[in-house]
Amino acid sequence: MQTVSRLDMLRTAVADLRRGGARLALVPTMGALHEGHLTLVREAKKRAERVVVSIFVNPTQFGPNEDLDAYPRVLDEDQRLLRAEGVDLLWAPTVGEMYPEGFASSISVRAVAMHFCGEARPGHFDGVATVVCKLFNQVLPDFAFFGEKDWQQLAVIRQMARDLNLGAPVADAIFGVGIVREPDGLAMSSRNRYLSAQERAAAATLPRAMRQAIARIEQGEPAGPALDALKAALTGAGFHQIDYAGLADAISLKPVDALGDRPVRLLVAARIGQTRLIDNMPLATPPSRED
Repeated sequence: MQTVSRLDMLRTAVADLRRGGARLALVPTMGALHEGHLTLVREAKKRAERVVVSIFVNPTQFGPNEDLDAYPRVLDEDQRLLRAEGVDLLWAPTVGEMYPEGFASSISVRAVAMHFCGEARPGHFDGVATVVCKLFNQVLPDFAFFGEKDWQQLAVIRQMARDLNLGAPVADAIFGVGIVREPDGLAMSSRNRYLSAQERAAAATLPRAMRQAIARIEQGEPAGPALDALKAALTGAGFHQIDYAGLADAISLKPVDALGDRPVRLLVAARIGQTRLIDNMPLATPPSRED
């Protein structure tokens, strides 16, 4: 596996990988890789002959009081994992390479970014859309792969690709890969490293309470009481702040208060100790009824 950190070297390496008509897949990450990331790599290898992984802790998607400085950076360990998976190229640019002096552009994706994390973390998705668009333009992949753990991020990226008429990859070649979970149900995340042993045990309440709320809503209970019970379970387990816990149209990300004909997901973001955890799960669409 080759590792490059300069854009000119990246373009040369990508051209070499494409010789003979090989298709190229990109897996964008911020490093501190875990089984969830490696699952993305394996899915990418099913679609493309060559796989590029990017590792870049993007400062523009962190707010002023968020964990940019503390975010885990373990490049040597990440390289070892990617080599074992047969990745062809690692793109690991510096901040100066991605945002050189005088950089002054930003992409804002409205609608799908208005609620949930967009409301709780102002400016976050502008940073995400901008850096992902840059990565797409740098690598020009045939396919790109993202984890579904950040469902709203995936929606933002697909919307950006459609709105800007991106050709590499086109929106339909941006694939979401299902959430990889720990045995107790907690979604794998690089930020799980922050959790103390006590916090880690309590964190398993999040997926459990979500499944309970979904079951109640699917059985016909109004969403409000079910979501109130979810929040109470989190607070009782030691979560000290719930940024949001709500139902959303799975495509538009507009908040909804009941199941309907369109797919719906439950989205939650909550903080325990110094760690902010996010998760989402689908709800079953009710069967259509004959008049």
